[in-house]
Amino acid sequence: MSILIFAESSEGKFKKAVFEAVSYGKEVADKLGVEVNVLCASTQVPTDADLAALGKFGANKVWKMTLSEDRPAAMAEALADAAGKCGARVVVISNNYNGKSIAPALAVQLKASIASGVISVPDTNNGFQVKRGVYSGKAFAQVNLTSVVKILAITPNTFAIKESGNDAAVEAFSASISDASYRLKAQSVNKVQGKIPLTEAEVVVSGGRGMKGPENWGLIEDLATTLGAATACSKPVADMDWRPHEEHVGQTGITIKPNLYIAVGISGAIQHLAGVSSSKVIVAINKDPEAPFFKVADYGIVGDAFDVLPRLIAAAKELKAAQ
Repeated sequence: MSILIFAESSEGKFKKAVFEAVSYGKEVADKLGVEVNVLCASTQVPTDADLAALGKFGANKVWKMTLSEDRPAAMAEALADAAGKCGARVVVISNNYNGKSIAPALAVQLKASIASGVISVPDTNNGFQVKRGVYSGKAFAQVNLTSVVKILAITPNTFAIKESGNDAAVEAFSASISDASYRLKAQSVNKVQGKIPLTEAEVVVSGGRGMKGPENWGLIEDLATTLGAATACSKPVADMDWRPHEEHVGQTGITIKPNLYIAVGISGAIQHLAGVSSSKVIVAINKDPEAPFFKVADYGIVGDAFDVLPRLIAAAKELKAAQ
């Protein structure tokens, strides 16, 4: 028996979510008394040194496999093969864009039960029970997984990254991937360069219609740069082309869970809150004291964004300079 973890890489580098998944998998493995195996299957696999370094977060063995194309279906096939070879009874995947496609496909192949949006370590005192967020984070569900193989898709930025070991053994891995897994072809891939990905960001500064126009977004970007944060926006802002759609957070956009979310000039409609309500700390800045965001915010500033932001930026820069 073992635990198998999928380590997703992008352009030969691991994202923060991988270290979270391995740390989480190690904690689960310790409860079950089993080893931790990791599979990295990608067109650009990280260096052996980076793969071995996953041992510092709890991995015992890391398998590497080069794919001809980065397709979730191909990754699911590789994972199914790896799970069979190492006798995995639990598979851990980050519940990100790729993970949301890989996990259900893998569950079908392994005839496994699956829990997505997991936010707790399994309780094994009475079965195998995990806690997951439901209804856009407004409630929680306790789910008991009863199949032999279980798949846990964990919510990013939920579990602490813990260093607990030495370098892991790295081995080449091969699996037969069917042509069907590559039947979808990407015509082009456009990636945002030079920005912190929203799903990886620990701090996010977001703007709404209260910013009055794209020409005023320099204030949002200046605060974000000072704080080392990512920038985001509400749906109306993206719809009016003030900001690119990849910055749209909310029920119909990206769901995020940063440590700090600063909402500037956003009223706080329920659709927007659905995508940000799991943030650990929320700060709302709005000149309307009746704005719904204040009901869910941990801290609120009632004031005009064009008066508050310059002072907030100056204070942040002063604090940064003093450190």
